[in-house]
Formats: sequence, C-alpha cells, structure tokens
Amino acid sequence: MWSIYRKEINAFFSSLVGYLVIGVFLITLWLVMFVFPQTSLLESNYASLDQLFSIAPNIFLFLMAAITMRSFAEEHQNGTFELLATRPLRDLDIVLGKYLACMTLVVFALIPTLLYYATVHVLGSPPGNLDSGAIGGSYIGLLFLAGAFVAIGLFASSLVSNQIVAFILSIFLGLLLHWGFYYFSELPIFLGKTDDLVQMIGMEYHYESISRGVLDTRDLIYFLSVIALFIALTLVSLDRRKW
Repeated sequence: MWSIYRKEINAFFSSLVGYLVIGVFLITLWLVMFVFPQTSLLESNYASLDQLFSIAPNIFLFLMAAITMRSFAEEHQNGTFELLATRPLRDLDIVLGKYLACMTLVVFALIPTLLYYATVHVLGSPPGNLDSGAIGGSYIGLLFLAGAFVAIGLFASSLVSNQIVAFILSIFLGLLLHWGFYYFSELPIFLGKTDDLVQMIGMEYHYESISRGVLDTRDLIYFLSVIALFIALTLVSLDRRKW
C-alpha cells in the first residue's frame, strides 16, 4: 500500500497537478473571503469563517473529481493497471494507497487556510472573538466530506477508461449525494412527512451538523460508512474488470 501511496504522491508533486489543486483552492477562497464585496470579510460587521466553510464543499467537489479522475482511468487507458495487478499487492492495497495520497493532498490544501483563521482572529472585536469549537468542527467536517468525495471519485475512475467521463461521473455522484437528497426532500411526496429522513441520507445534512461544533457519532459513522461503501464498490469494479 505504501509503495502505491509514495508513487501517487510523487506523481502529484512531480507535475503541476498537486500545486494546481492547492493553488486553485486557496486563490478561490481568498477571492471569496477578501475580494468579492458580497462575501468579503472586510465588508462585514461580523468576523467569521462561514464563507470558507460554505464555499469549500463546492470547490472540493470539483477538485476531488479532478485529482481522482486519473487514478484508475489513466491506468486502464495506458494498460498499466495490469502491471499493478501482477505485483504482490491486493486490490485493497492499491485503492487505499491512492485514497491516502489524495487525502494527503487535501490536508496540504487545508493547512494554509489556518492563515485565514489567524486573520479573522485578529480582525475580531475584541480580537479572538471567534467560536473556535464550531470552526474546529467545520474543519473536521471538511476532512470527512473530502474523504467521501475522494472515495466517490475513485469509484467513478474505476468504472471507465476515459478521464473526462470519470470527472463528470464523479461530479454527478457527488452532487447527488451531497445536495440531491435535500432537493428530493422538497418534493410534495416527502414534504411534511418524511422530508427530514430523506435529508439525512444526504451528506450536506451531516456536514452542517458537524460544522456546528458538536461531533455526533451518528454523523461520523455516516461519513465513514459512505467512504467504506465507495471503497468497497471500487474493489468490486476492479474485480469486474479482471473478469
């Protein structure tokens, strides 16, 4: 597993992929938080990081699809997955190695955002007037959300040999699981009856719950279950290709 992990990390940072992903993420957040007047902290009377945690899931949806689309699609397209399969590695080792490499890139992208926290901490009146518990919970929620998007992206990449198709499929599945169930709950058939239950199937409900600063085990189990489900589906997909 660790050999795959090192191979993927080297692939990210020996090309522009890793730097581009981190750069796009940070620049987009900077524009939203300090440049665009509608969302700029400098135009607000209240110092918070709500802008960061509201826009980050949208950015992660596309960036995770971008970094995972090549994971297996490129391997199948170039015929190199067969070489991986002949090594003394289980499919689980290959999938987990790629998954952990993508999550490492996510952590590298989130670490510089602590500068935004320091900036808002100073801008507060009085300085330090922040809900640190909610901010810490939001960071944990982002990590779990990114983990789910990465697992979805790996599954999408394992299904096809075209990276663009894998990218589109990953975004579609991410949109469906994150926001889709909220809109399904607004349908007349569910409204006022089981709309809460339908919303609980989606990731947004649990992300918002963690972002309040309360780590409910039900939310953590939900995200771990989604990650485990799509890793298992990726293994089934890879095994299907062997058939």
